[in-house]
Amino acid sequence: MQELRQNGTVRFYVRAVPGAAQTNATEVLEDQSVKVRVAAPPEGGKANAALLKYLAKEFAVSMSQVRIVSGHAARIKLIEVTAAS
Repeated sequence: MQELRQNGTVRFYVRAVPGAAQTNATEVLEDQSVKVRVAAPPEGGKANAALLKYLAKEFAVSMSQVRIVSGHAARIKLIEVTAAS
């Protein structure tokens, strides 16, 4: 959160685990990626949409300020969050 305020943008890796009972971040892994369990199936972009919605809420930004830079179809995704301009 502090990096977002200072730099206006933050990028980090998320290891998504779809099909969970609820969406939440569970831990920071050894490779510094954040493990996020997602309460949506990995079909038709549902898990990605749920992940972006969760991250927007956590960073207190709109969904348009959160995007998947790479890894749309992979479990490991590079996420970018930008501050409001």
